[in-house]
Amino acid sequence: MKRFQKIIAVLCIVFGLGCFASAVFMMGTTKVYAMSYGPKDGAPNASGKRTGSSTSGFNLSFDGDTGTLSSTVRMLLVLTVISLAPAILMMLTSFTRIVIVLHFIRMALGTQTSPPNQVMIGLALFLTLFIMWPTANTIYTNAIVPLDAGKITQEKAYKEIKEPLREFMYGQTQEKDLNLFCDIAGVKYKDYDDVPMHVLIPSFILSELRTAFIMGFLIYIPFIVIDMVVASVLMSMGMMMLPPTTISLPFKILLFIMADGWNLVIGSVVKTFQ
Repeated sequence: MKRFQKIIAVLCIVFGLGCFASAVFMMGTTKVYAMSYGPKDGAPNASGKRTGSSTSGFNLSFDGDTGTLSSTVRMLLVLTVISLAPAILMMLTSFTRIVIVLHFIRMALGTQTSPPNQVMIGLALFLTLFIMWPTANTIYTNAIVPLDAGKITQEKAYKEIKEPLREFMYGQTQEKDLNLFCDIAGVKYKDYDDVPMHVLIPSFILSELRTAFIMGFLIYIPFIVIDMVVASVLMSMGMMMLPPTTISLPFKILLFIMADGWNLVIGSVVKTFQ
């Protein structure tokens, strides 16, 4: 066994040295080309537009009072949004509430790994897509399509993207959570438009957690009753060495099936967003 481990270690070292040598060789053989710039940064070009400095690799093109970002900056922004997509999905949509409720179902049933995590995450993703479809459709129609056609600027597109999300989050946020973060941030508001995003987002997340835990508690109640009844019966029969979960699990699953649990729970979760 030790000899086998030594062989594996040697192979890993050789593979690592080979990768390092290949990287050095590729870097050493890369050709570098010079790029010429205009006589003066910020000077008008042939079309009459003014260009910003190109020394940093980011170009800003201005046409009168309106401006558009260069393709390099656009690509950087797209990559940034993609990297933040998981956080946006979990924090700004219905995903948090759904996945917590599904987790409570599995814990209440006591099935440990059934349904597996992949199934739960997949179900939560598609339910999130179903719930957020009107919001996503509004964003696509009012922001993505006009921006791609060049009819609106990036600032206008950002506003069109933000407003549907704000409307969705504000509708699901409880007032006491909103007041809590407004007091912490020292923000006073009279209506919906006065609430900044950095206050609305944590308020929405806190409201989602509270709602999900309330639903989880209600899901737990009937299954706790079954556990208590089974434990009492086993104690009265003197079968204290037999784990109550071994007997109660089939009854829990039977109750969940007879009550059409998936239809009831999923339907209730989706309706809480309407």
